[in-house]
Amino acid sequence: MENINTPLLEADSLTKSYDQDVLALDQVSFKIYPGQIYAMLGANGAGKSTTINIFLNFIEPTNGRALVDGIETHVNPLQAREKLAYVSENVMLYPNFSAIQNLEYFSKLGGHNYYTKSDYHEALERVGLEKFSHNRKLGDYSKGMRQKCGIAIAILKNAPAIVLDEPTSGLDPKAGHDFTDLLLELKDEGKAILISTHDIFRAKQMADMVGIMSKGKIVMEQSKKGLQQQDLEQLYLQYILSENKQVREN
Repeated sequence: MENINTPLLEADSLTKSYDQDVLALDQVSFKIYPGQIYAMLGANGAGKSTTINIFLNFIEPTNGRALVDGIETHVNPLQAREKLAYVSENVMLYPNFSAIQNLEYFSKLGGHNYYTKSDYHEALERVGLEKFSHNRKLGDYSKGMRQKCGIAIAILKNAPAIVLDEPTSGLDPKAGHDFTDLLLELKDEGKAILISTHDIFRAKQMADMVGIMSKGKIVMEQSKKGLQQQDLEQLYLQYILSENKQVREN
């Protein structure tokens, strides 16, 4: 799909400081257009979760803006959330509800009262949950199965932008492969997707743009085309080791 000129997700000089000496984010900027996947790579503490939390308005930036379809998240958070679906690393759903009941509850909570049971079954099958498991309580699900249920809820929200924090955590190799295929389908439907991940292989496989974060900054940003002839793992290690060396020297 061809990109249009207006990004659906945009970080504009995002900065977050918790005191005068520590910057959790330092002038982070990127744009994600319809039909694009942007993968953020980085070690724990690099700033990936802080970036996502600002997009979700869980925290406010010290400076800069996070925009969802042109809406500033800390100025109009409710309007921004309507345009955004989110899947966390540890999906928080109701363990005493079945998968179907969770989908129905969260869909109606979001104002989507028109879905049928057939729609819920279809969404769960699309993310790789077999039909026999749809009426089981989530308390009996594995972490990977709960992750799939959370992704199904995000799909049913039908938001133009999707943010995923370590979505392949807990998925076995086949489920991870199926998840990659699903994200590529959503991309083809015109979704703008921001994904935080440690999975370098899948980042290179599915992302249109990869950003490496370290110490609150994007230290490298490269397109899929630009990465074709490069070893992303070596690039990642090169930038991360270089940043750590600079910190030690200072």
